[in-house]
Amino acid sequence: MAERPTTNWRRGIAKEAAELAAGTLDPDCACMVDLFPEELLLESDTVLDVFEAELPTLAEGDDARIFAAVEHLVLALNAVNEVHGESAFETDEREQLCAYIDEALTEQGVDVAALTARHGLGRHELTDRWRDW
Repeated sequence: MAERPTTNWRRGIAKEAAELAAGTLDPDCACMVDLFPEELLLESDTVLDVFEAELPTLAEGDDARIFAAVEHLVLALNAVNEVHGESAFETDEREQLCAYIDEALTEQGVDVAALTARHGLGRHELTDRWRDW
């Protein structure tokens, strides 16, 4: 299964905590807990849970069902971002989320490049029509 960005963010929090505990990181340089508060991680995981539950039904789905699932996911992530002052998902986080969506769909047998090409989109434009982040 594609690795959720939240897993990566939690790993970064744990790494930073270990470095702080070992004294190898200046506390003034620690930022992961502030960037990824637990509430943000839980809200993001809830949204990703819904998407992952829907993924198995998309393998045989038509383009409209796939786009609808991606739209629902992106709009839900937009809502999470809004709750967090429009700053939950910066460039790196957006790129991780988009890569996750692409990988998760690909693992279900969706040819993302072909899907987007059929609709006059570039491969990395799958989320662009709904994304506020």
